[in-house]
Amino acid sequence: MNKVTEDTQLCNVGGACAQDATPSQELLPGAAAENTVYRIPAMDCATEEMEIRQALSSVVGVRRLGFALGTRTLMITAGAAGQQQAQDAIRAAGFEINLVDAGQSGQTLQAESADDDRRIGAGLARLMGALILAVGAEALAYLAPATLLVKVVGMALAAAAIGLSGLSVYKKGLVALSRARLNINALMSVAVTGAFVIGQWPEAAMVMALYAIAELIEARAVDQARNAITSLMALAPDEAEVRQADGSWVRVAAASVHLEAIIRVKPGERVPLDGVVTVGNSAINQAPVTGESIPVDKQPGDLVFAGTINETGLLECRVTAVASNTTLARIIHAVEEAQSTRAPTQRFVDRFAAIYTPAIFVIALAVAIVGPLGFGWPWLDALYKALVLLVIACPCALVISTPVTVVSGLTAAARRGILIKGGTYLEDARKIKAIALDKTGTVTEGKPRLVAFDAIAADHTEQRTGSLAASLAAHSDHPVSKAIAAGLDHPLEAVDEFNALAGRGVQGRVGDDVHALGNHRLIEDRGQCSAELEARLAEHESQGRTVTLLASSTKVLGLFAVADTIKASSRTAIAELRALGVTPVMLTGDNEATARSIAAQAGIEDARGNLLPEDKLAAIRDLQRQYGPTAMTGDGINDAPALAQADMGIAMGAAGTDTAMEAADIVIMNDDLRRIPETIRLSRRTHSVLWQNITLALGIKSVFLVLALLGSATMWMAVFADMGASLLVVFNGLRLLRPTERTD
Repeated sequence: MNKVTEDTQLCNVGGACAQDATPSQELLPGAAAENTVYRIPAMDCATEEMEIRQALSSVVGVRRLGFALGTRTLMITAGAAGQQQAQDAIRAAGFEINLVDAGQSGQTLQAESADDDRRIGAGLARLMGALILAVGAEALAYLAPATLLVKVVGMALAAAAIGLSGLSVYKKGLVALSRARLNINALMSVAVTGAFVIGQWPEAAMVMALYAIAELIEARAVDQARNAITSLMALAPDEAEVRQADGSWVRVAAASVHLEAIIRVKPGERVPLDGVVTVGNSAINQAPVTGESIPVDKQPGDLVFAGTINETGLLECRVTAVASNTTLARIIHAVEEAQSTRAPTQRFVDRFAAIYTPAIFVIALAVAIVGPLGFGWPWLDALYKALVLLVIACPCALVISTPVTVVSGLTAAARRGILIKGGTYLEDARKIKAIALDKTGTVTEGKPRLVAFDAIAADHTEQRTGSLAASLAAHSDHPVSKAIAAGLDHPLEAVDEFNALAGRGVQGRVGDDVHALGNHRLIEDRGQCSAELEARLAEHESQGRTVTLLASSTKVLGLFAVADTIKASSRTAIAELRALGVTPVMLTGDNEATARSIAAQAGIEDARGNLLPEDKLAAIRDLQRQYGPTAMTGDGINDAPALAQADMGIAMGAAGTDTAMEAADIVIMNDDLRRIPETIRLSRRTHSVLWQNITLALGIKSVFLVLALLGSATMWMAVFADMGASLLVVFNGLRLLRPTERTD
């Protein structure tokens, strides 16, 4: 599929989108690739992901890597030898790694991730102890007499503070330095050690303690975005009330309920599994899955989704999906996969950071060497300035600025029933200039309805005419007949000698006469057309309506117009798209008159009818030439060529539909067209926040870079600046999680 910008990736069974490994990493001859999932407790954000990628870059046999930061898991596709080498490489990089049992669910992994959080949080007391020791070292240096004993005690306090707060930093830093990699741990290790060696031991201790505490705070802040998906997981209850063979009801674990089982959902309870209502009527709040704010009435035969809320009546449902494959579970998996992909801005930031850090490191070396030799600076002063620059060289704020924002945007969309398949599509939605809309089920309801009824014969009342038509229509399975029967609230009469007339309608004896209910052609064949009737037919057909006529053996009795009516939300959605500068175009296989009529009602100026699939493909190409990036909106199943050609495919009303969720780049879980302009607005907000974060991170670093060169910045100021910038961009990105004004 052509995209506005594209990221090479493969979605696989591990619940993450795995990006291709380095092309040179081939499987050894005879080795079979397998997908193995590992949990890495310390893998909090993109910084650790980058370090692990680098650690695995030289491992032979690794085919793909699938990172899922939400559960701190990594799926590795490799042979047995490659799996072992990958584990060894990750441990050598300073990370703990544990094999995930194949039977563990996403909920279990989330719970273990939360346990990791608690264990990490327990280290706060240790870090506060380190900070107290660092403050003590600072106090001795500034307030106590400069005696040998004071100096020794102060150095001991500083060393203890560094040991309590910085052992893990040193461990990872030494590994990075041994591999000539300048990550944050390497930079901090060099800076703190250098400061201690040149006699700035109080500041070295304070820097390490502040850095460790700030890292902990930052990790907790990042978790708000990283774990936002957990709130979706919590929607589906753990237990379900299941009918047993003897007719009794027993509560069992939802994960153990099999297909076709009958479950019972009481008023006020959440639906535990996807199913079809078999007994009962109720209103269901589907907002958790589809984003619909108004409860939906359910009756026997209707679908219900796991995680939705039964509000009024008792329901019995037949299970149609096990716990691991419910619509809610598929949404969660899709969001996790989307979180694991890199958006265009994130790829840019990663490339920039790879240049930025070495460049600052070179500047620091130049300050340490050229300063004293070329400008006569004192060696210790020059070395101190260089160490401050090393702290400023940390790219953490810059690197973390994009993934937090993208994850927040994806999660905010999922909460509104908008499933965006990755950061690329979240960013690129703002670029859409034209959108092609399928008519049926997208702009319209997708179901024919009776919209007009005229009793023509003077000797037949409206009640009598409607009763005759309803009686004949009730015997037919044709969609138009069903619409007529549903739209007429009239008593039914007995029909004898009923007969279906292929391609024309139906007929049957009602009372003493044979009556026919059929199309224009049937009435012509019966010789019952007139100029007046033809004019009436033309009037309705010009509005895109399907006209059915009721006739007795001698004359036409009534006219019934059926049409696929537009959705109540379509006019608002089209107006919002126009306000955003997006041109809507209707593409449909229906006739031109119907297309023009529906388009006029919705406010669409460009409507194209009588289109075959290849015609729609050509239309998409034409829109791309005329306007630029073009999206195609449909059901995600039909019109495959047009969807493939479009820069972005959007599936409508895909709740419970596997094919639609697989086919589209963006999935609107209900059939509300207003979600499309909402997606574009979210994309624009996300893009704005992304560049706000990049500007903040680079701006703050630029200020302190100048201050460091002028000798006005200290190491602890640089740490505050770096961590402060990191927290600013994190909390700015989290703003996307806040609810915005709803359109329904």
